[in-house]
Amino acid sequence: MANKRFTEQMHAYGQWKEDLIAGINHYQKWLDANEMASAEDELRIYESISTLRSDTLTIAFVAEFARGKTELINAIFFSEYDRRLLPSEAGRTTMCPTELFYDNEHKQAYIRLLPIETRLKETSIAEYKDDPIHWSHIDLDLDNADNMAEAFREIVKTKRVPRQEAQKLGLYSEADSHLNRPDGSAPEEIDIPLWRHALISFPHPLLKQGLVILDTPGLNALGSEPELALNMLPKAQAVMFVLSADTGVTKSDLDMWVHNVKPMRQGKEKGTIVILNKADTLWDDLKTHEEIERTIADQCKKAAQTLDIHSNTVHPVSAQKGLLAKIRHDQELLKRSNILSLESILANEILPYQQEIVREHVQSDVGNMIKDSRDLLSSRFYSIKSQLEELHGLSGKNNEVIEHLMHKTREEQVAYHKNVESFNANKRLLSEQSRRLLGMLSLTELDKLVSRSRESMTETWTTHGLKAGMKTFFDGISAMLKEVDDYSERLNRLITTVYHKFQSEHGLQGIEPVLFEIDKYVREMDKLYDEAEAFRNSPVTVMTEQHYVVKKFFISLVSHARNVFFKAHRDAESWSKAVMSPLVKQIKEHKEQMDRRLENLRKINESRDTLESRMNELKRNGAVLKKQYAEINGILKVINRPLDTDPATVRPAARAS
Repeated sequence: MANKRFTEQMHAYGQWKEDLIAGINHYQKWLDANEMASAEDELRIYESISTLRSDTLTIAFVAEFARGKTELINAIFFSEYDRRLLPSEAGRTTMCPTELFYDNEHKQAYIRLLPIETRLKETSIAEYKDDPIHWSHIDLDLDNADNMAEAFREIVKTKRVPRQEAQKLGLYSEADSHLNRPDGSAPEEIDIPLWRHALISFPHPLLKQGLVILDTPGLNALGSEPELALNMLPKAQAVMFVLSADTGVTKSDLDMWVHNVKPMRQGKEKGTIVILNKADTLWDDLKTHEEIERTIADQCKKAAQTLDIHSNTVHPVSAQKGLLAKIRHDQELLKRSNILSLESILANEILPYQQEIVREHVQSDVGNMIKDSRDLLSSRFYSIKSQLEELHGLSGKNNEVIEHLMHKTREEQVAYHKNVESFNANKRLLSEQSRRLLGMLSLTELDKLVSRSRESMTETWTTHGLKAGMKTFFDGISAMLKEVDDYSERLNRLITTVYHKFQSEHGLQGIEPVLFEIDKYVREMDKLYDEAEAFRNSPVTVMTEQHYVVKKFFISLVSHARNVFFKAHRDAESWSKAVMSPLVKQIKEHKEQMDRRLENLRKINESRDTLESRMNELKRNGAVLKKQYAEINGILKVINRPLDTDPATVRPAARAS
């Protein structure tokens, strides 16, 4: 059953992350037990575990009013409550963007509501999320379904305000002519949402596993809350764009698709799912089943042609009948509602794609650390093997031969120390250049550009001036990232040279440095640049008051750009601390091996009885290394394990001990 399949897939995904966390914790203990840990390693491990614990799968539902998207959310995720958990009755529709999730940090069930008046301030929703004091808080009574349903109704509340106040809030403009009175005059008062944004923490099993559901209002809300369209929708792993079968694609549907969904989902077409809801309105009792199916197929084809997409990507469903079927356990009606096909897409396409992204991140971070540890063990094992061969060769040799080897080893030590001095000089140079790289990604420099752009845009009196200011801002960012790209390329070449030089001179294991990559941030900024172009050229932008355009631009696009820089700076800082660590560890290990070799020769030269005991000791150490190597390979296997997509083979998650 597809519903069970998606539930089990989410459960398997959660177990897979717990297995990863357990494996990473095992690796941390392994490092401690073998005295191979460092402060940098501990920080990277902590950050990796934090990232895994905060990982989410976000599914956004986007539609004009009265398309049934809230009913669709109830049908897909909350049917086991045998009622509509989220309010979706006629006349009650989502008035503010709503995020459903579970607060795994505080383990609380609540609703937090951000007052609509916060739109008057130039503070983004993301920034408000970090400060609960600005939100109204409602505790959820999990033991009383009626009380919960009543609490959920709070998110649909509105209030009537003077038109001037609505204009200040950006919730009314001359473009809203549909709100005018019959004589064409503007209304004196406007109904506006009571809340700007809603956060609902609810202990549903899927939400506990990291599922986040974003329920959005209609076109007007998307246009007036650009942070929603420009930041939240592009970040969602899946966007469900909901149409209604009884109306087809209306003008407002098409406007939403063209201006808000399609441009913001470029490169994520696979995760954009078009749904033709209310298919049951086409269920005509006077038609045969085949005739009804043809009618539905024709409606899907027309919708696809209007949206300029393939007809196979439009999925007809009946959310209302699907919810009813689940509550009544009516398998025939459930199949006819086609709800299960949507859950199958989420289970078999969206979820595995997200899992692969998380897996690649863990492999590139912790996986590389584990490989470095394994390389170090290989180096130790190779050293033991070489020492054993050398000691075997000393059997029956006179003291002159041993003294010659001691002299040769001391010479190697002297040469080695000179090279280490050269390495340390290069390391200091790399540290200085890394600091310069961090300076180039400094938020201080970016904020100077933001300040100049804001001043320029605020002082301009023309739409052309506003657009030029926006373009100048992103051109400035592009120039900054281009400089970072060129500089990091030179820095990477220097690091690679240092690695290869030291390894070739001393025969160390051929480990390759992890290089700093700015490409993903350049791509993210290029995508943001395209979004800014769409914003600049949008008819809505042209028709909106200038001060509000500037405000929207800085709250949404500029704050997003700043966040990209913040992530790039954070990653560059982590990289600069860790990039030389593998080579430093090998250098330290190589020094200890030479010291042990010289000490062996000295003791053997003093007493031949030491030879046999030292060889036995090396054999024992070799056996220990083999055991450590097997253990580290086991940890690496856990880190590299893919998500098991077969529900029949899902096993209990490993617990971190």
